Amino acid sequence: MRISGGKAKGIPLSITKTNKLRPASEANRERLFSSLGEWLLGKSVLDLFAGSGAYGLEALSRGALSVHFVERNRKICTDLECNLENVCKSAGLEKRVGKLEKREVLEFLKTKINPFDLVFLDPPYSEFTKIGNQVFDFLYRNQFVHPNSLLVHEAPNGEISSFENWRQIKTLGKGKKGAPVFRLFKPAF
Repeated sequence: MRISGGKAKGIPLSITKTNKLRPASEANRERLFSSLGEWLLGKSVLDLFAGSGAYGLEALSRGALSVHFVERNRKICTDLECNLENVCKSAGLEKRVGKLEKREVLEFLKTKINPFDLVFLDPPYSEFTKIGNQVFDFLYRNQFVHPNSLLVHEAPNGEISSFENWRQIKTLGKGKKGAPVFRLFKPAF
């Protein structure tokens, strides 16, 4: 797996072999980031359930101002730190444009922080069925987003869900049931 576009295009990403990690394919990331286009430039990004960091690192490579990664698995965080360093070096960015929080997403979402322009939400599917409503609620209620923020939720195709205080504006991707698609949401302030 590698960065698919921007200043760090082609940089490989290290990934810890684990059954808990479901890395986003290069083709899916390319589809998503092509649709975001220049809107991404200068944006602050939050990458929840970051895993390898592919979404946040891709955003940095393509011109995001900063990325805040949240991942609980310490082994995966070691790879993410290495990936962040490699992408920043290749893109000519200072490493401080990326910050890594090594903790549970729900714990992080109870803190106060400036709102983000873009939120990536790529949780383990089985876990998200239990905590999905809480994640969306905390993002909204604790002001991790503002009226112009965009949330990108990777979910299995065919999953139907809605979240209070959020409106779905678009779905990217199609294919067989269970294949990943991107559901784009805006907060309903």
